[in-house]
Amino acid sequence: MTPLAGVALAAGVAAAVGALGAAAVVAVGRRRPSVAAVLAPLVVVASVAAGVYASARAMFLSEADSVTVLWLLLATVPVALGVGAALAVRTHRLTAERTAALAARRRDREVEERRRELVAWVSHDLRTPLAAVRALAEAMEDEVTSPADAAAGILAENGRMSDMVDDLLALSRLQSGTLELRREPTDVGDLASDTLAAAGTLAGAAGVRLTGEVTEQVVADVDAREVSRALGNLVGNAVRHTPRGGTVCVRVSTGGPGEDAVVVQVTDACGGIPDADLPRVFEAGWRGTAARTPGGGGAGIGLSIVRSVAEAHGGRVDVDNVVLPDGGRGCRFTLTLPRSAPTARPPRDTAPVADGARP
Repeated sequence: MTPLAGVALAAGVAAAVGALGAAAVVAVGRRRPSVAAVLAPLVVVASVAAGVYASARAMFLSEADSVTVLWLLLATVPVALGVGAALAVRTHRLTAERTAALAARRRDREVEERRRELVAWVSHDLRTPLAAVRALAEAMEDEVTSPADAAAGILAENGRMSDMVDDLLALSRLQSGTLELRREPTDVGDLASDTLAAAGTLAGAAGVRLTGEVTEQVVADVDAREVSRALGNLVGNAVRHTPRGGTVCVRVSTGGPGEDAVVVQVTDACGGIPDADLPRVFEAGWRGTAARTPGGGGAGIGLSIVRSVAEAHGGRVDVDNVVLPDGGRGCRFTLTLPRSAPTARPPRDTAPVADGARP
């Protein structure tokens, strides 16, 4: 065989083996890029070895000489493996960086979208009392209403706006990661009783009955002011979504076996939340209805504050649908707080969230 024919034979065999190897690398790379990076240099070595061995046999080299040439070529396998391993590490790192970048971009996009929604909702809620203040002022100017009645109405609307601003400031502090809790031994049952007493006027106006149950005295190392804020938001949220004649029940107890925690459950008669929406109740920028309920009070971030207070204490808040003793349906919000201060942990990076208005 002429040298030119030998070269052609080697090239053909190497191309065939290389094509098969490349197809295998592509197939593996779709699911395991790192493994494909290791295989790629080996395919190059295998295709060259196959071409040289085929041409050597065609030129009637002895079996021993052909095997010697083949072993010399296979001696490059460790080098190919080293190069492949380096490529695999780099490929894995690039893949991880790309996945993290995509996740961060998606998370940032969701956070920004929810921030815009929250600003829009708060602006909408602020516009309502502002419009009421203007209407009362014009009525007083036109002598349609007495100055005393107009002043009382203006003060009431001013109070609503102040509550909205207070909620926003509270949420900002809680989610900033810089809030320092003033922990002290506190009887959580007393906090629940105070919350029920404070919510009595709201419940009376809504025709809702408030009940409380404390299974035993539970003292926990918590920030009494922040926990009271969370309980007030939970009870207020329950009263607003319970129909007239319904009952809101607050129950304070200890955690389950092996759990050194205090548990506060607030059960209402709201009718329930669709199961698919339950995981989203505390999600940033989510609400359960297409329009906010007028006169609901606050800035619509009550449940967000509850979750932030719980997480600041190292606890959690959950929500479930329940069947009431009278056969109706309602929701049970469960606030779980450790009785002693947990070890410090980094703050959760989230945007301000809006509580879901329930159907």
